[in-house]
Amino acid sequence: MYIGLGIVLLVLGLVFVLDVIQVDLSFINDNALGWILVLAGVLAIVLSLVVAPPWRRSETYYDGPAR
Repeated sequence: MYIGLGIVLLVLGLVFVLDVIQVDLSFINDNALGWILVLAGVLAIVLSLVVAPPWRRSETYYDGPAR
């Protein structure tokens, strides 16, 4: 679920790090903001894979009468 958020944060961070967009605000450093977003994106992707790995997502349930 958080993989999509991680990808968005990663892309936004790389946009700022690679100077595709420059923000001219005195209190925001584009490069630092970009690296923070990259790290947050990687962390979101890694945590989403650790918490719910794909091989544990599918569970089979039997919803029939008790034996």
